[in-house]
Amino acid sequence: MGAVKTKRMPRAVREQQMLDAAVQIFGQRGYMAASMDEIAELAGVSKPLVYLYLNSKEDLFTACIRREATALTAAVRAAVRPDLPADRRLWAGLQAFFAHTAAHPDAWSVLHLQARTHGDPFAAEVAAMREEIVAFVTRLVAVAARDAHRDPDLPEHEVAGLAEALVGAAESLAAWANATPGITARQAAATLMNFAWSGLGNLMSGNPWTPPMEPA
Repeated sequence: MGAVKTKRMPRAVREQQMLDAAVQIFGQRGYMAASMDEIAELAGVSKPLVYLYLNSKEDLFTACIRREATALTAAVRAAVRPDLPADRRLWAGLQAFFAHTAAHPDAWSVLHLQARTHGDPFAAEVAAMREEIVAFVTRLVAVAARDAHRDPDLPEHEVAGLAEALVGAAESLAAWANATPGITARQAAATLMNFAWSGLGNLMSGNPWTPPMEPA
């Protein structure tokens, strides 16, 4: 009898299978501790096949970062409908962000922890994703200010700073929520929405907090 042949799988499907395994191993063990043997075994393929498809451990990790960054930004963008009021747009974006990071904790570990701590080009890949999200949030804040205030928009530096602060808070809160049992994505989103929107509302209504005068 001849050897039993396994069903051939399209390259794109097989590659995604490898990336799924790699994200899990990198996310749980870290980049340095992860081995190509573990990734190949989890993916159900040989190690030479992983190298054939994805060249090296560095290239495999980069491919994981790019795929997960694209998935996260797409999830946030898809959730924000332009016909919603300003607060509902921000709420929808936050819910999508926390829902995605909660559903894909290994991917979030890759993006938030692993990629940032192992130098370029990994950190640069995550920085590009973050810049895209910050730019998107900047537009949300600018539109919210325009919708809420009869007077013109907030100063550009205020909008940019608010967006940076909001994204940074979301990143930290996602890491905390994923590590804290019982915290849902909706709860995390509501926590940040309550924190951010109250301040945004005051700022947009012309009632910003003002630092006290420095003593002479």
